[in-house]
Amino acid sequence: MDHASIDAAHAAHTLADPLRRRLYEYVAAADDDVSRGEAADALGVQRTLAAHHLDKLAEAGLLEVTRRKVNGREGPGSGRPAKLYRRADRELSLHLPPRDYALAARVLAEAVERHGAEEALHAAAREEGRRIGAAAGRDAALPDLLRDRGYEPEPAGEALRLRNCPFHSLARAFPPLACGLNLELLRGVLEGRGEDGSRARMDPAEGRCCVTVSKNNED
Repeated sequence: MDHASIDAAHAAHTLADPLRRRLYEYVAAADDDVSRGEAADALGVQRTLAAHHLDKLAEAGLLEVTRRKVNGREGPGSGRPAKLYRRADRELSLHLPPRDYALAARVLAEAVERHGAEEALHAAAREEGRRIGAAAGRDAALPDLLRDRGYEPEPAGEALRLRNCPFHSLARAFPPLACGLNLELLRGVLEGRGEDGSRARMDPAEGRCCVTVSKNNED
């Protein structure tokens, strides 16, 4: 088993603890860095217990640790910087025995760009999105469906911004290709569900998915 697989196995073992997983999900969903006290209060556990599990998540590479003062005071007597946590900017995938799907995706993306097959890729992505949307139907709310696909939607007025890109690694290496795939996939999902009042549009910004789902009458 290679080093990446060992890291992934460690992360999976770390998240097997129910409280640890809840803490990870709380920190991952937060808009800002989270302190030990905030996490403990949110989950209704003692601060020392929350601190122990947060540090275990950091050791496994699932969270990053920062330190800064949160009381707004500076200088002598202002207290020590607080230990804060945020979701780590890395991807871990566990497959036993190891499988390198990321490598396959990069090779396929390189071939698509080299041979100018973006139009075929977009058509396939849209068709797959329609299949996903039709299979889900209208039983599940759209935010729940997007959350299940890894997008982490959050309301922004009447739109849904997507805090996570499920194709993050591919998007870093092949931005236009991956973002185009993402856009057509989500357009297909909306079509498959019959979401006549919503549309997927490009809305790139640092730290989130390049696509936003908005009302048809929004710019």
